[in-house]
Order: sequence, then structure tokens, then C-alpha cells
Amino acid sequence: MSFGNATETDILNLIFNATALPWNANGNLFVSLHTADPGEAGSQTTSEATYGGYARVSVVRSGSGWTVAGDLATNAALIQFPQCSSGSNTITHAAIGTLTSGAGQIIAKGALNSSLAVSSGIQPQFAAGEVDFTLT
Repeated sequence: MSFGNATETDILNLIFNATALPWNANGNLFVSLHTADPGEAGSQTTSEATYGGYARVSVVRSGSGWTVAGDLATNAALIQFPQCSSGSNTITHAAIGTLTSGAGQIIAKGALNSSLAVSSGIQPQFAAGEVDFTLT
């Protein structure tokens, strides 16, 4: 996964200018699904899934939401999206962002190992340990 451009700037400002992260007060991160790479300059609405019933999933910013070891952060629990009630999408990417809806800042994004065809009755999910972020 790679960081979004705005997040890269936020981190550099934090390290070199002691500027607090603008989204740090938020106790949750929001996972979004995408039908194409939203890009590092995109927002959470860029190529975001549109199937009926879709919504971003909130994951708490704590050890119950994420485990961190060395340079790796991994989801600690199931991340389960709402079941598709209509329409269809082919999901190719996921992102972690700052807002539950609207043009949230992409903190990090990446391609799925394989695309996921979502249609009526399908409920996308990531089991614990399936979403990894490596900081190198």
C-alpha cells in the first residue's frame, strides 16, 4: 500500500515542523472500496464503489482495530462491508481514509491481490490479518 500525497505532506510536517496531523483527533479510520486505483492525489470518492448498500467501514485506531509490529500494520479484526442489494462493481483497490462519507483524505491505498466481483447478495470483507501496511 502507498500513502496518499496529502498524508505524505502531513507526515513530513509532523516530523520536521512538529505540526500535528490534521486528522489525528479522529478515533477511527474509514476503509473504502474502489473500482480502480484512486491514485495518491485522489480522495476516497475517486473510483469508489457504487453498488447498492455500499458504505465505508469504520475501524478504531487502537490495538483492537490494528496491530503494529516493526514496519507492519495489520487489521486486528474482521472488516466487513454491507451486503450488495443492487447493481454490481468489480473491486480492485481499497483505501484507508479520514471520513465516513464524502471526499475524505486517503491515508493509504493499494490494490487487492485479486479483484472482487460484487453483485446482489455478495458481502465484501477482509478477515483479520488480511490488510497489511508496510512502512519502508
